[in-house]
Amino acid sequence: MDKLFNTLDNALRTVFAKHHAQRTYPALGVNTLTLSEEERREAGALMRVNHVGEVCAQALYASQALATGNPQLKAHFQHASKEETDHLAWTEARMAELGARPSLLNPLWYAGAFGLGYVAGKLGGDALSLGFVVETERQVEAHLQDHMQRLPLADLASRAVVDQMKQDEAQHAADAQKAGAMPLPAPVTEAMKLAAKVMTTVAHRI
Repeated sequence: MDKLFNTLDNALRTVFAKHHAQRTYPALGVNTLTLSEEERREAGALMRVNHVGEVCAQALYASQALATGNPQLKAHFQHASKEETDHLAWTEARMAELGARPSLLNPLWYAGAFGLGYVAGKLGGDALSLGFVVETERQVEAHLQDHMQRLPLADLASRAVVDQMKQDEAQHAADAQKAGAMPLPAPVTEAMKLAAKVMTTVAHRI
């Protein structure tokens, strides 16, 4: 019951609570040139997508920490989750600055990512679970790089946030690789890419 309540509490906090970063906001003191209304809307939509990605990351790490029986691996997932909380706080702050709102479907995104992570952890074991993390982080890193190309050139604040997130995601993938991740089968990685495409397309608007 304690695990159940802790899991539910984490889900509710991730989806509905305001988050606070432990590290300095990357956009602090960054001067952003005046954005047009169209640029502001596009930047806000992209940051909403990034926020959804961080909601899913929280679900992924929480589910895999719950699924594993390895205390060291559980600590690994919990540490990564704390770092991802910074990303939640940063994207929330930037969305507020741009006048954007979070995705209305965040509870659905969280539930889906949690389910996938838990199944990977239970059915595939620790090595496959870590492989799932590696592939997820690599896809997120590529997605953030794409956003660096799509963000308005004048939006230096959003660019600062996305760049730091991109560096962190690459480190998380490297850490999971060192912890013993195994490569995922090609059909699984392709399915993950398709699911990510659906999520980013929908979250850009809703």
